[in-house]
Amino acid sequence: MRRTQIFALPIALTIALASQPASSQTGANLTVFAAASLSDSFTEIGKSFDAKTGGKTSFQFAGSQILRTQLENGARADVYASANAAQFDPLVKSGLVVGAGIFTKNRLVVIVPKKGAGNVKTLSDLAKAGIKLVIADKTVPVGGYARQVFANLEQSKAYGANYAANVLKNVVSEETNVRQVALKVQLGEADAGVVYTTDVTPILAPSVIQIAIPTRYNIVASYPIGTLKASSNTAAAQAFVDFVRGSEGQAILLKWGFLPAK
Repeated sequence: MRRTQIFALPIALTIALASQPASSQTGANLTVFAAASLSDSFTEIGKSFDAKTGGKTSFQFAGSQILRTQLENGARADVYASANAAQFDPLVKSGLVVGAGIFTKNRLVVIVPKKGAGNVKTLSDLAKAGIKLVIADKTVPVGGYARQVFANLEQSKAYGANYAANVLKNVVSEETNVRQVALKVQLGEADAGVVYTTDVTPILAPSVIQIAIPTRYNIVASYPIGTLKASSNTAAAQAFVDFVRGSEGQAILLKWGFLPAK
């Protein structure tokens, strides 16, 4: 009887371990490519995920268009999270990314430097001659969204028929990611910039004033996420995606100002 019990314990333990997620067994190391606007929220999500799995998640934050190009040119990653479908869907169609789905949403806001503020107080002021406006390049998700917002505002009689064109004449710099836009405004290198509401972080907030964009003219940006087909840790990569889309990940995203996916 004693001999049977001695051998039963290792067998039961083996079965129990086999039933655990791969990430929990191996403490897999993951590389996540994510849009720059996700820097704060994903860093916190990564710490929570690693605490549960015993793994180590590393992040590459940049403009979604840059990350897409890197992946198309052979960069190795396990998960990709983009700030729009335009920089994400081509990777799905080519088979590089699988298991795609929307995990959160965002909106835009105009920010002006608090120090020396005064040149831009309203959305109408963005079209005034001589204003220094910083936005992201049109290939960057937030840059494309900003241009859509200007076009939407032009539809209102309050902003004038040539509003969008006049605003774009004031662009003095087009950045490769949204955090660079925010930084230039924070440093006072521009009179205004267009960023996501989530980019007005606790660190940035004391340095800027926000000018809200009316909901009917604003853009709701949808963020897709998926795993890389070539990932060497497919189970752990999917576990990370599931964590982001689960209750804990969603709570962290909401904390940082993101909107629910639905």
